[in-house]
Amino acid sequence: MRNDHRDAALATAAERTSTVAGAIFAGGGERGVTAARAAAGGIPVVHTPGIAPATGGRAGAELIDRAATAPEPTIEDVDGGVVRLQPVTVGNRTFVVEAFVPGSELNHDTARDWWLLLGLAVVLVGGSVVAVDRLARGAVSSARGLVDAALAVGNGDLAVRVQPSGPRELAEAGYAFNRMADRLVTSRTDERELVADLSHRLRTPLTALRLDAEALDPDDTQIIDLTEDEVDRRRGIRRIRQAIATLEDEVNQLINTTRQAVADRAAAEPEEGLCDASEVVRERMRFWSALAGDQDRQYRVVGAHLRIPVPVARAELAAALDAVLGNVFRYTPQGTAFEVALSRRDGWVALRIDDAGPGIGDPEQALRRGQSQQGSTGLGLDIARRAAQATGGSVSIDRAAMGGASVVMLLADADATPKQPSRFGLVGRGRPARDRDPVRRRWQRGPQ
Repeated sequence: MRNDHRDAALATAAERTSTVAGAIFAGGGERGVTAARAAAGGIPVVHTPGIAPATGGRAGAELIDRAATAPEPTIEDVDGGVVRLQPVTVGNRTFVVEAFVPGSELNHDTARDWWLLLGLAVVLVGGSVVAVDRLARGAVSSARGLVDAALAVGNGDLAVRVQPSGPRELAEAGYAFNRMADRLVTSRTDERELVADLSHRLRTPLTALRLDAEALDPDDTQIIDLTEDEVDRRRGIRRIRQAIATLEDEVNQLINTTRQAVADRAAAEPEEGLCDASEVVRERMRFWSALAGDQDRQYRVVGAHLRIPVPVARAELAAALDAVLGNVFRYTPQGTAFEVALSRRDGWVALRIDDAGPGIGDPEQALRRGQSQQGSTGLGLDIARRAAQATGGSVSIDRAAMGGASVVMLLADADATPKQPSRFGLVGRGRPARDRDPVRRRWQRGPQ
């Protein structure tokens, strides 16, 4: 900007000297030169080389002589400013036109420009500081919140979450942290549920052992006329029964302890898998048939001769069936008949377990996880319910045609698209569906 002011002042001086030089070159005489000087503001001075410098000029004789021989106008610094010397040749004579530019004119408005630049710099720097401070404050706050949340999770508080904010990267980190915390909660809950369910599966062989032990001779050793061998045998029977009872108590304790650690069970993701429901029924009935024979239980398997694929893992379906059958053997008297039936309709598969026992007094409570009317852990029907819900189905409890309880697991048919799960009703029970609700919980009469 300073150079621009200097160039503007020199351009004005060049214009003035050119005006006077033009008048001299045109031969206007002294009057024409005087008029030209007046038109140029009276600043230019005309010098004749070899003669003393004209009055009012700033250039010395030496500088004038040198400028007279120069091919281009000369600009030189003098005391108080700058002079511009332009030579003019007319015939055999040479003249030098001088225009003086004061230093104040060369630096005109320079101070004002400096103040403007300084003010602009202050505004820009101040605005930048404010903007950066606000951006940095948000980023630091977001980072601090993320660090505090990570420390809380590290200390075991899985309920803490962050509000994603700040720059894009920190916001994405906040969303990723929340997803990680959710996965940790789900994984821990699923792990504890798995421990409880696996513990409940142990009750199937325990039930068989307990029933077999109950079928043994009495363990009373207080009879006087017993032989020593008979006393030892009865003591052995007592130890077996006590060991089974202790083991069953430990399994119950493990189930209850694990369940208490889960405050709100996260929705379990469906386990991927596919199995043949008929094959699972045939396999598990080979196990339960031996125990049924020991207890004089009549049983029947219906519809398990054809392949019926369902989108449930084989182990999960077997565990669900064992849980329901285990309840039949556990809570019905010896000699009580039961039936296992498979049927398919409208894209759904019904796995039905009926018995001729006393039935279930409160089906709604029986379907709740951890609720039991018989003093057990209450996870049997919940295992069946979770396996059915993994396919989009459900579990229903009703009065069986045999007189006892009828538990129906509604599973999706892997070979067909289910139409309406709520209209499946009591498929496989041998009579029309009387309730459109897939979970029929109200009884028409009391237990038999």
